Amino acid sequence: MDGREWEGSSEMEFTDIDISIDSFDPSIIFHVVKEVIGFVLYMHNQIPSILQDVSNEFESLQSEYKDLELKLNQSEVKASSRRKHMGRMREIKHGIRRVDKLVNTVSSVQTALQLLITQIPDIQGVILVLGSSPLRPQHVYELHFSHGRVANEGPNHFTKSRIAEGIAKKAIRALISKGAGSISYAGPTKLFLLIKASSTFNLPLHFLPKRDYRYSKRIVPFRLRFKCKCQELNAAREESEAADSVPANFHSNELIW
Repeated sequence: MDGREWEGSSEMEFTDIDISIDSFDPSIIFHVVKEVIGFVLYMHNQIPSILQDVSNEFESLQSEYKDLELKLNQSEVKASSRRKHMGRMREIKHGIRRVDKLVNTVSSVQTALQLLITQIPDIQGVILVLGSSPLRPQHVYELHFSHGRVANEGPNHFTKSRIAEGIAKKAIRALISKGAGSISYAGPTKLFLLIKASSTFNLPLHFLPKRDYRYSKRIVPFRLRFKCKCQELNAAREESEAADSVPANFHSNELIW
């Protein structure tokens, strides 16, 4: 899939991000998409702080709750300390409930993304839609990995590298420079992750396939294109390798979002 396949795309509408590597690996694709998701949620006031801080808060609350449970199980705890511990545990439980759904939802999306990257050796396009439904978006973010190759190195190859972290920072800086997140809407909304994949892909239960996906032409998306070095020299070779490695049923008219 190249940029021209996306509704309303043109060469001038993309913001190019040149990458000093020859190819994309699973870790880079995963962490770039993950960081952009966190950026979109935070900049549009859907989460109270960045995802890393939310995750750290959740883990800290769980750890403190377990520590207090251990202290309450000790027979020598004074009555005054017991009341204090129980009061604090009620506060912690409320805090855990406040972020539990968000943390679990984000974790599910990340797991599904890892599954998709593991099954599909070459992810070239990702769309993030913020709105009530994918067909009625308020904001659209498109990530295009131009001539990127995703090596199928197994489900556990998602360790965050310095290269992945650097590329993710470049992406977020580019979005900020284009005004992403400067206009938002009051109240909660939904974020949808769409990736073009084979119709034979083993979909997670919470992924709903869409064929021939398009959104309103009135929406002006933010488009990023990540370009590896030696792109033009490697293009012909990569197309040949892709033809050999992609299953026979992996054709554009059989792809789903």
